Amino acid sequence: MSRALSTGQITRKPAVHGAGGVVVSQNRIASEIGAQVLRDGGNAVDAAVSMSFALGVVEPWMSGIGGGGYMILRRSGDAGGQVVDFGMRSPAGLRVDDYPVVGGASNDLFPWPVVRDNANVFGARAVAIPGVVAGMGLAHDTFCTRPWAELLAPAIAEARAGLLVDWYCQLALASAAPQLAQYPGSRAAFLDANGFPKASAWTALSQTRCDLSPLADTLEGLAQDGPDCFYRGALAKRLVEELNDQGGRHGLEDFANYRARIVTASEVAYRGHKVFSTPELTAGPTMENVLDLLSDWQPRGNSPDAAAYIAYDTAIRAANAVRLSEMGDVAQEPVPSCTTHFNVVDRDGTTVSVTQTLLSMFGSRLMLPDTGVLMNNGIMWFDPEPGRPNSIGPAKRCLSNMAPTLLEHLDGRRIALGGSGGRKIMPVVAQLASFLLDYDMDLETAMHTARIDSSMADVTIADDAMHETILAALGKALPSLVSAPRTAYPLNFACPGIAESGPSGAMAVAETMAPWAEAVAE
Repeated sequence: MSRALSTGQITRKPAVHGAGGVVVSQNRIASEIGAQVLRDGGNAVDAAVSMSFALGVVEPWMSGIGGGGYMILRRSGDAGGQVVDFGMRSPAGLRVDDYPVVGGASNDLFPWPVVRDNANVFGARAVAIPGVVAGMGLAHDTFCTRPWAELLAPAIAEARAGLLVDWYCQLALASAAPQLAQYPGSRAAFLDANGFPKASAWTALSQTRCDLSPLADTLEGLAQDGPDCFYRGALAKRLVEELNDQGGRHGLEDFANYRARIVTASEVAYRGHKVFSTPELTAGPTMENVLDLLSDWQPRGNSPDAAAYIAYDTAIRAANAVRLSEMGDVAQEPVPSCTTHFNVVDRDGTTVSVTQTLLSMFGSRLMLPDTGVLMNNGIMWFDPEPGRPNSIGPAKRCLSNMAPTLLEHLDGRRIALGGSGGRKIMPVVAQLASFLLDYDMDLETAMHTARIDSSMADVTIADDAMHETILAALGKALPSLVSAPRTAYPLNFACPGIAESGPSGAMAVAETMAPWAEAVAE
């Protein structure tokens, strides 16, 4: 067993309790916005819609209206769950010969063979048709109680004020600066006059902000004209023009034909508990397969021992083998967290879990200069080599790693969970589900319990906070084991969040090492 450098620090985040509702996200500003919606009388979906748009402003490297995702929800009186699918699609005009394989392995999110000019990673030809606006519009029309414009107002205000460049934002900007510099809109928003990442001073007396006024204008148009204007009309026309000016092959019909949809959530039983997840081209089916494989294993004690972690590793790897052979997404390497996840529970017991993404950090790195929309690089989800289960092609749905999930405990508690982190998402969701259901942990204990990550083909990462006897046993059973700390950077593990509704009220807890992740009560 090898061991990564440890920080020697212990960090904790307590669970937040509320008599009404509660929210948790990867950004405290978005969490405050969601909690305020609940205070103003909105329901859980109202809060989720407002948080979705806000997160695209305060955390633009993770998600935004240029991306896509999934929402799973269960209203208090519902027997089952529903999923709002706003995943991305490749444009109908996509040409496979625009993505010739030239050899080697990409060093971005997935280690596919390198495509000429990285056309599937950077720039307009990496952009899939976004779904966030359609998805949130459909959720609003179906489930919400507050006016659309009211829910977008906080995001507009944040965009008009500009993105505050704190230390974590500076880290994000620095990580992508060479690519952001290639596109005028991105360069103007995120880099200074010399082409360096924007930065604030060491003290709070001087703070720098990124100008997001074009995005504020676009959001104001969406608030006034409704979500449909993103896909039809003058705004849609301008988006297509901006993409094609940058070399894209997108058409007005791609936007006009895009539809978010509501489907029935998948439901499985696990030791008498209920698990609701996203079906089809997500990590939901793989997570369910993990739980099915774990059904033959019997937990012991009040917390995982070495045998439990070995059972997790075995089940995760077996389920991933099925995914990789039948669903595509065939290369396995470590990936950065480039997605955002948030949960909402309202006073009536409705639970909502949402994961949305641009795919890579800053997506395609292309911010459209006139509209201020930072665009995804969803085409990178496809395997550039032909003849594979997930090969690149026109008018295809993207296969994703997202796994927003809802649980119903035997005792009636309803729990929303999920995470960000690419292929690391499914392993953390499966383990947290086991902690909560197999060991009957409370949310805070579950979040602070050590985890493993088995998302890579030949390495298992174990949290170095595990007891040394467990690490020693795992080292003998798993020769490829590496112990590493949970840190803000590098991201050795996924970034989860959990919220719960039960007889004693609502509660939520954020990932300990996500710097700005926070739970906020109504």
